[in-house]
Amino acid sequence: MKILVLIKEVPETNNVKMDESTGTIIRSGVESIINPLDLYAIETALRIKHSQGASITVVTMGPLTASRSLREAVAMGCDDCVLLSSKDFAGSDTYATAKVLSSACKKIGGFDLILCGERATDGDTSQVGPETASMLNIPIATYVSKIVDISDNRIVIERLVENGYETLSLPFPCLLTVLKEISIPRLPTLKGKQHARKVVPTVFAAPDFPGITAGLGGSPTRVVKITTPKVTRNGKIITAKERDEMEAAADLLVNYLKDKNLMAEKGIKK
Repeated sequence: MKILVLIKEVPETNNVKMDESTGTIIRSGVESIINPLDLYAIETALRIKHSQGASITVVTMGPLTASRSLREAVAMGCDDCVLLSSKDFAGSDTYATAKVLSSACKKIGGFDLILCGERATDGDTSQVGPETASMLNIPIATYVSKIVDISDNRIVIERLVENGYETLSLPFPCLLTVLKEISIPRLPTLKGKQHARKVVPTVFAAPDFPGITAGLGGSPTRVVKITTPKVTRNGKIITAKERDEMEAAADLLVNYLKDKNLMAEKGIKK
């Protein structure tokens, strides 16, 4: 059994900044990590590997520095890794990204299962997994919360839906996007880290995918405007320590509620 895990390197949540001129995320000079939700896809692949026997290839699209995240996945227990890196890929939207990823999956070939995180914490669209499956013309299940069974060239899963859970049986090859509740990601081991240092990712660039246009030029969607929300309310903070200060603060609150017509004759309106 051959499993591909599609991961993304994202800026740490507190450091996300946008380039207003291009509408893309500024990644230079910002510390990046494996998309936290992709760790659950890696863990799911590792559990299948240990229970069923499988090889795991981790795939990501990004700059050459993204090889750090690939090595981290190898340190966790994955077997090898592929990096899709080219200036021609920069600024790709979800559609263009899925075109490159699906082409890479075809180039790698021989896969039975593709696993992805539910979404990426930077774009937050949940689109790349389904788009990749569509371009590969393979079945897909999203929001997968549990692997029930793998047998007879099929996988049985539970997925979260609006009114609970549903069970699906999918033939191989197929693609799954997984939720947090499916597993608890493990930490890389010292032995794994030592092994990962020696791993050299296979690198594919734009010339390896003739006929594929990615980047801003191959992206049908574009961020055309970025604005920063402004707080229009000016709050007032009162620090009351003494009794008379507390009473004065309470009077201010009552007067404010009365001015806003939020006070009934015998108390606050419900």
